[in-house]
Amino acid sequence: MHLDPVAIVTAFGLIFLAELPDKTMFASLAMGTRMRPLYVWIGTSTAFAVHVAIAVGAGSLLGLLPGWIVKLVSALLFGFGAFMLLRGGGDDDGEEGGGKTVTGFLPVFSTAFMAVFISEWGDLTQITTANLAATNGTASTAIGSFLALTTVSALALVAGRFIAKRVPLKTVQRIGGVCMAGLAIWSLVEVFTG
Repeated sequence: MHLDPVAIVTAFGLIFLAELPDKTMFASLAMGTRMRPLYVWIGTSTAFAVHVAIAVGAGSLLGLLPGWIVKLVSALLFGFGAFMLLRGGGDDDGEEGGGKTVTGFLPVFSTAFMAVFISEWGDLTQITTANLAATNGTASTAIGSFLALTTVSALALVAGRFIAKRVPLKTVQRIGGVCMAGLAIWSLVEVFTG
């Protein structure tokens, strides 16, 4: 296994910039306001590891998946997330905790993993990773891509936790719900325009 530092830095830079405005970054931010950030990060990182392995090892498989189905499932999951956040936003006016927070490692990990795993299929970062692996080497590309994706997720979670400490929980829930609804609509639009 040959590691090329230039290829690692190239993959990191390209993937980091591509992932920053991506919907999974916003999903991580929203999940970080309602769930334990470390558990969310482990879930998102595991999903990213799987996607990097798939992109690097079998980039050609992306062409076999119908993109509209992946985007439709992604839209449904984001829609469900929006429903759960917005539904919780109107209850328990007197209680800050509300009892609606997802807790426990497995539920948080599963939610974060599935949100990223499904929404990243055919994503720009996955396609870019596959293309870089073909020209810059698989191991170097895998390391650079994985580090970039997990760094963006960590940044989103830190921002989410910062916001949650300074803004009332109900406001965070409503904003998160609106963001998730926006991501659902975005994914649904991609079904018909992509």
